[in-house]
Amino acid sequence: MDWLQALSRSKNWLAGFLFLIMATFVWSLSTGVMPISFSEIVATLSGNGTPKQELVLFQLRMPRMFIAMLIGTGLALSGSILQGLSRNSLADPGILGINAGAGLAVVVSIYLFGQSNGSLLSEPFFLPVFAFIGALAVAGLIYRFSWKGGIDPERLLLVGLGFNALCGALLMILQLKMDPKDFQQAAIWLTGSIWGTQWPYVWALLPWILILIPAAFLKARTMNLLQFKQEVPIALGLKVEAERRILLCLSAALAGACVAVGGGIAFVGLLAPHLARRLCGPNYFISLPLSALIGAFLVLIADMIGKNLLAPADIPVGIVISVIGAPYLIFMLLTRKGAGMKV
Repeated sequence: MDWLQALSRSKNWLAGFLFLIMATFVWSLSTGVMPISFSEIVATLSGNGTPKQELVLFQLRMPRMFIAMLIGTGLALSGSILQGLSRNSLADPGILGINAGAGLAVVVSIYLFGQSNGSLLSEPFFLPVFAFIGALAVAGLIYRFSWKGGIDPERLLLVGLGFNALCGALLMILQLKMDPKDFQQAAIWLTGSIWGTQWPYVWALLPWILILIPAAFLKARTMNLLQFKQEVPIALGLKVEAERRILLCLSAALAGACVAVGGGIAFVGLLAPHLARRLCGPNYFISLPLSALIGAFLVLIADMIGKNLLAPADIPVGIVISVIGAPYLIFMLLTRKGAGMKV
């Protein structure tokens, strides 16, 4: 009932972002080094296109765009969960070092197993597993060191920044010891490029997103209760610490799986939840699905801008998002009062 009431009050925003995603998807299909008109897209989708058009649409553009939407959805939900868990509007898996922890684990896997040596552990399906382990380890350390009789928002941010810097330094050291081919792949990953543009990477990421999205939505009531002082959810029978650990694992899993395929894309987990709360308020029954849609739209349009702005050169998605997200973060810091959640 809570879901239905929340959705009915915000259906216009949900429908609006769904339309934007569909329009951007079609627009992105038609643009690139080889432009394809709308009529040619329809002909190709119906099986009447040229072999070249089929190659461009089905093997190059579509998997990249699906990955962009999945990554945007996952990172937005991860950021929304972190912000609800910490009651800190600046919490983001990229800023707090969770993405860096996931990335470090991925680069370690590349260093140990490579990506072209035929090892089973070098297959795309194992990358999200490595990334989840790294993300969860860093998230757990951040949680432990930011605990001071409860989650201290300012302490959480500072500890996260510290671990972000530490993981970044370890990444640089590890890169210096890598094989040149693996070093090049790791360097591409670090820029936030959607380098996994093939269908196997879509199938590797899709199960994680399909399982974790419903799990996140089911925790909407819990996150609403966690916005009150700790005495309130405890009085209502909520096992606060157990729920926090579950939410932390959910956030780490979402961020890790997305980082494994998309690389170091920051700010999506900051921008999407914050915009969702601005548009529809702090109720997680609606802010979670709206955050997911906004995240998918942000990464999809950033990918389209990146591949067209300086074509034939390709600007990594992470750089485009950072150009948007960094000024927004500065704006938030300048206008933010206090340490808690601001909507």
